[in-house]
Amino acid sequence: MLETDKKAFTITRIFDAPRAVIWRAWTDPDEASAWWHPQGLTTPRDSVELDVRPGGSYRYTMVAPDGSSYPTGGVYREVVEPERLVFTWADPGDPQDDAPVITVVLEDLGAQTRMTFHVDGVGGRPGDGDVYDGWDSAFDELAEHLA
Repeated sequence: MLETDKKAFTITRIFDAPRAVIWRAWTDPDEASAWWHPQGLTTPRDSVELDVRPGGSYRYTMVAPDGSSYPTGGVYREVVEPERLVFTWADPGDPQDDAPVITVVLEDLGAQTRMTFHVDGVGGRPGDGDVYDGWDSAFDELAEHLA
């Protein structure tokens, strides 16, 4: 398989916040609802459910200005506080065994945190107007939320 054919991508960001704050952004439903969506969409707090433990599930729904909704969910495979989350990513109710898998690694840089976000099972690249750009925009939302 050519590297360009691989269904995976990685986004790395450095946030101006300690690792514990970024961990909480990923694992606290109040925090997640503030940024788990690209710019222009919202994630209502009442749609966010997180059971952050291996085997636990999560779900949330993004809502567009026209009322279109995008439910998302998955199962946590690995939880190592405050440094690593591994979880499936799909429509709620879809089989999780072949769902894309997201790995989030948080590196402590003192007052900052390096986040490496990797998706296996979905292709993406900057400027795709799709999955990569959606997550990249959500991380812009996270940066604004932290500011």
